[in-house]
Amino acid sequence: MTTLRDYKQSGRKAFAVLLDPDKIEQHELSQLLTRTADYPVDFFLVGGSLVTDYSHKDVIATIRRQSTIPIILFPGNLLHIESSADAILLLSLISGRNPDFLIGQHVIAAPLLKKSGMEILSTGYMVVDSGTQTTVSYISGTMPLPYDKPGVAACTAMAGEMLGLQLMYLDAGSGARLPVSSDMIAAVRRVVDVPIIVGGGINSGEKAYAALKAGADMIVVGNGIEQDPDLLPQLSTVVREFNQSVVQLNS
Repeated sequence: MTTLRDYKQSGRKAFAVLLDPDKIEQHELSQLLTRTADYPVDFFLVGGSLVTDYSHKDVIATIRRQSTIPIILFPGNLLHIESSADAILLLSLISGRNPDFLIGQHVIAAPLLKKSGMEILSTGYMVVDSGTQTTVSYISGTMPLPYDKPGVAACTAMAGEMLGLQLMYLDAGSGARLPVSSDMIAAVRRVVDVPIIVGGGINSGEKAYAALKAGADMIVVGNGIEQDPDLLPQLSTVVREFNQSVVQLNS
């Protein structure tokens, strides 16, 4: 599987679609997968902060039947582990101070993950204030990083990288009113070498471009595509054109 580190080293950007098993029906998923033939996606993330219908296996099986796009788990807790995925973001919620989401659940899940055969992607997960309380901040009992404090995010990411985390994920959360600011993305980009994932509130091509230009290596979109099917071609085009411009600059 092509990794985000591969993308970063080549200067290319990646586009991931987040699929919440609670929110997407099988026929909608099938239609989305058909559209990705014309509007490419680099990764599918499967999961969410609160999942009540544990249908991860069914969602992954549907993707496998129609696509060769890599599948990465985005787990809210250890009950969301499904070994038929290619990889898992092993999220450590470094923006908060709840030990259960920093290391507690990881200890319990470690033996299962060891046997799973999935690629384990240790990820510093940073929830960013987006103007509304998100599910993850409520479930985890943690406060998000202040929207207008890029320095706090930068220091948090630096600490995560020093602790050996492989990726940094800045997330404004599902249904965010505001995306992660360009200033915050740029501040994190300046101080870490690991790939940066950015998600939440990216509901237009302009916002996607701003995140990529600021230093995001991968953008993640979920709710936006569920609410506006026309967003998929917009974002796929933005990422493709951004990557083409990088190639032209380097040639």
